[in-house]
Amino acid sequence: MVSQGTSPSLLETLSSDFLACKICLEQLRAPKTLPCLHTYCQDCLSQLADRGQVRCPECREVVPIPPGGVTAFKTNFFVNGLLDLVKARGCGELRAGKPACTLCPLVGGNSGSGGPATARCLDCADDLCQACADGHRCSRQTHAHRVVDLAGYRAGWYDKEARERQAAQCPQHPGEALRFLCQACSQLLCRECRLGPHLDHPCLPLAEAVRARKPGLEELLAGVDSRLVEFEATRMMEKEALVQLREQAAKVGSQVEEAAEGLARTLLAQKQEVLGQLRAHVEAVEEATRERLAKIESQEQVAKAAAAFARRVLSLGLEAEILSLEGAITKRLQQLQGCPWTPALAPCLLPQLELQPALLDKDCRLLWLSFEEPQSQDDGGTLEAGVQGRDEAQSRSGEDSAETERLNGVRPPCKDGASMSKENKTQMPQEAEAHTPKGSRAQTPQEDGDPPMERGSRSNKKKKFKGRSKSISREPSPILRPNLEGSGLLPRPVFSWSFPIRMPGERWSPRITGLCPFGPREILVADEQNRALKRFSLNGDYKGTVPVPEGCAPCSVAALQDAVAFSANARLYLINPKGEVQWRRALSLTQSSHAVAAMPSGDRVAVSVAGHVEVYKKEGSLATRFIPGGKASRGQRAIVFLTTSPQGNFVGSDWQQNSLVICDGLGQVIGEYKGSGLHGCQPGSVSVDKMGYIFLTLREVNKVVILDPSGSLLGDFLTAYHGLEKPRVTTMVDGRYLVVSLSNGTIHVFRVRSPDT
Repeated sequence: MVSQGTSPSLLETLSSDFLACKICLEQLRAPKTLPCLHTYCQDCLSQLADRGQVRCPECREVVPIPPGGVTAFKTNFFVNGLLDLVKARGCGELRAGKPACTLCPLVGGNSGSGGPATARCLDCADDLCQACADGHRCSRQTHAHRVVDLAGYRAGWYDKEARERQAAQCPQHPGEALRFLCQACSQLLCRECRLGPHLDHPCLPLAEAVRARKPGLEELLAGVDSRLVEFEATRMMEKEALVQLREQAAKVGSQVEEAAEGLARTLLAQKQEVLGQLRAHVEAVEEATRERLAKIESQEQVAKAAAAFARRVLSLGLEAEILSLEGAITKRLQQLQGCPWTPALAPCLLPQLELQPALLDKDCRLLWLSFEEPQSQDDGGTLEAGVQGRDEAQSRSGEDSAETERLNGVRPPCKDGASMSKENKTQMPQEAEAHTPKGSRAQTPQEDGDPPMERGSRSNKKKKFKGRSKSISREPSPILRPNLEGSGLLPRPVFSWSFPIRMPGERWSPRITGLCPFGPREILVADEQNRALKRFSLNGDYKGTVPVPEGCAPCSVAALQDAVAFSANARLYLINPKGEVQWRRALSLTQSSHAVAAMPSGDRVAVSVAGHVEVYKKEGSLATRFIPGGKASRGQRAIVFLTTSPQGNFVGSDWQQNSLVICDGLGQVIGEYKGSGLHGCQPGSVSVDKMGYIFLTLREVNKVVILDPSGSLLGDFLTAYHGLEKPRVTTMVDGRYLVVSLSNGTIHVFRVRSPDT
């Protein structure tokens, strides 16, 4: 008998899902291998068949279906052998709850069944009782068979021996093992096939054929491994370039801010223009980099999967299995080596700030008086703030504004009396120019020093200038609403405070997993890493903690009337401010975290549980339970983040549908957004202000986007230029303060400026 060692069994060396179908998520049945080396159940592939082709669910490669149908795809003998081993270890006829002898019913007896099985024959694949095992060893025909202890076999001690004694069966001649490879046909043969139509063909025994062909497969595998190294190096270069870009962008942003602080209000338009161009450039480069990284990671996953499959077959497969898959593996590995692996690294244009030299001269006049013709006698003179326009007649004409202003230009004087040169104007990055609409750039005195115009014409000119400045600042947004943004009808952020939540003496860095308002101008922070609920004022003053039960690591948190609800360890807790547990409810274990949100009334709490939402009353009874979209959506939702609106609606981030979903109190979906404005990211934390505007966190791109109450995307609200670096969760305090937590344990507070303010 073999004693149990420390080395893992054969099945333990494989991943837990290797023998599971990625379509039905159950154990593979009649496994069929696609040319991309991904294996699925034959029935599952039949359901995916569409117009003579199948799209692989994992690598998305389109595969034509052979003329013989899905059954003509190559059978995965390697997986079949492992499945036989799994079934033999986990199954068997039971007698009184124990495995029964397989041979006793065949020899008859009083009851037709024998005693419990204690041994297993690896050659016959039968469970044997002690008497049959002794007889098996003494029989002339079976004395050479390997009979082992059943308990050790089920523990995996004999997996290797069992695999060695397994033999792939010929599909044409049942009971005959595959023993030869026909070199002319590249087909596995049994003895009957060898003596049949392949009699005159050159054939090799399986072991000899494997020795001849295995080096070629190993060489191809080594080539794919070298490509994987290139993937890693390219990914690191992309990330380093992106880090350098962000550092330089932050530096240039600071330079822009410092340069703008010393200028008059008339230069604010130029400041907004440069910052808008910088944002557009960085976001364009980031978007291009994300696309390249996504392509690299996609190709890398495909290559890894193919290499892992080939490596498993070569290391664990039998000769027949290796040769059966050799053609498919060779074709796939050659295909992977032949495709373009690493996209060319696009040059990263780092922006640099260029200042007009005349602006550094303290005696340079940015404002000056210009006198109008006598027909306009309301004022003796007009103060022009750096932006000159056309006269009223020219405003009505369709001529190009820039050309007209150049024809009528009068440049403001500087200290040396010379006019500012147009060639010395502030240069713009080429990337940003590509994102700026023609004619939308704000004009300055250094570019266009036109004579003064009439009052009505100047008013029109200022309105046009304001609209252009707004459109530039909105350029990075994936979906623009110029009618709202240009008129100032959207909420805007105003930075208020920033503070860390790590307290002296804490051993671990904070991990903020939950936020909620807690009294007037105060927040409650769930620090899962330090197992604490911390209280802070909006300006960062530490107010202490709300005690939690011992061993609890709060995840999501919500404040009710004189109570706090939080989720932890698949349970929902309600405690009072002193930390005393009022009640607890067990939640589904199929979900790693459960989002908690307080209802606007303050006497109920909602929690997301395995695709549906449960609402509990303050005393602990279940008030309602619903699936967003009704029973037709069962199993199609996964609400990871949840909040409520002042109107009593539920707003959640659905990771199953990769969307933001809005439901009424009965669970009916009244709005859903899953457009390109998510940048391909999973939607994160959500908050709603007093006007019903929805603020959605996109952690991967360092953004908080804003949607209207119906779920339509309006644009970006916060970006990396507001200090966002991997935002985690958000909450809304008093309906007008958006509190954002970052992955480094820092809290940012922004006042949401209403459109009517």
